[in-house]
Amino acid sequence: MNREFIEAIEEIERDKGINKDILFEAIEAALISAYKRNFDSDKNVRVHMERETGDVRVYHQKQVVEEVENPKEQISLEEARKISPGYEVDDLVEEEVTPKNFGRIAAQTAKQVVIQRIREAERELIYEEYVDKQDDIINGIVQRIEQKNVIIDLGKVEAILPPQEQMDTDEYNQGDRIKAYVVEVKKTTKEPQIILSRTHPGLIKRLLELEVPEIYDGTVEIKGIAREAGYRSKVAVYSRHEEVDPVGSCVGNKGSRIQSIVDELKGENIDVITWSSDPVVFISNSLSPSKVLEVKVLDEQDQKARVVVPDHQLSLAIGKEGQNARLAAKLTNWKIDILSESQLAEKGESSVEVEDFVEESASPEEPDNHGDETKDGDEG
Repeated sequence: MNREFIEAIEEIERDKGINKDILFEAIEAALISAYKRNFDSDKNVRVHMERETGDVRVYHQKQVVEEVENPKEQISLEEARKISPGYEVDDLVEEEVTPKNFGRIAAQTAKQVVIQRIREAERELIYEEYVDKQDDIINGIVQRIEQKNVIIDLGKVEAILPPQEQMDTDEYNQGDRIKAYVVEVKKTTKEPQIILSRTHPGLIKRLLELEVPEIYDGTVEIKGIAREAGYRSKVAVYSRHEEVDPVGSCVGNKGSRIQSIVDELKGENIDVITWSSDPVVFISNSLSPSKVLEVKVLDEQDQKARVVVPDHQLSLAIGKEGQNARLAAKLTNWKIDILSESQLAEKGESSVEVEDFVEESASPEEPDNHGDETKDGDEG
């Protein structure tokens, strides 16, 4: 070891943010293993590296005892006091046993430890950087596709967009720039594993927060999102100030704000509706763009309601393959029975249950609130 090595460690501390004391301790621990592997595996030793010069010394340690049972690890109190009268039972007596050719082994070992610690520190820094981006949007470039996983280059690290997190309407070509939602950041023995999503409701939530100043500053609040990624979403919004129109704020002048989000999501329709604490009003709003004549609460505890719409609006209220009704049920967390005026007149014998159009996965979900949106008036 020499002064150049110490200067290199100090430079690493400055550039990589790794405390040099941690490096020295790691080197000393590795040198103990190296000594035992190459010279004497039975001895209890301590290795010390001088912080100023880099000189390495190895010390054989023995515990002071009344009666010696293991001469390799113990020394009698009588013998210890011949070395120094100050020794007491349980103290450690040290004898330097540094091998003459230990410098070469020490230098090689120290280099390996430093390189390993630098890699670990860099992985930790990358993890800390990206774990803070969890539940946020990130930009990247499509690098390649491996077994249906899209690998996204984020600059310092690669992320994975798994098949189940990909939108059916997306196409992924090498070199394409892409925005995605960070679902999870995991520590691994190598680089951090970053899982992205294009289907998560949080993607729409964050896009709205970035696009709509009133949401960003808290004037308008997103109360819920229901999404069928790539096709249609519904977003319930609420204004904390009566003079602020929550839907208008999100849609923007001539639909400019919502259109930019629709474009990012490859044409996914986004219905922005006004949230209400009154379930009757909220259910009525949630079926937009259909007009609703009546909402009747059938069972408040089980959250069941009946909705009546004009005859010519029934297919619009239900939506293609039940999509509009299904998303309304998800958004409101109510089970909705939709009838036309004619069906109501027939006492509901031909009533259309939302559940008839809902797959198992489309049952009302937690009202939280990741969501999706569609342009007002789109039929999905």
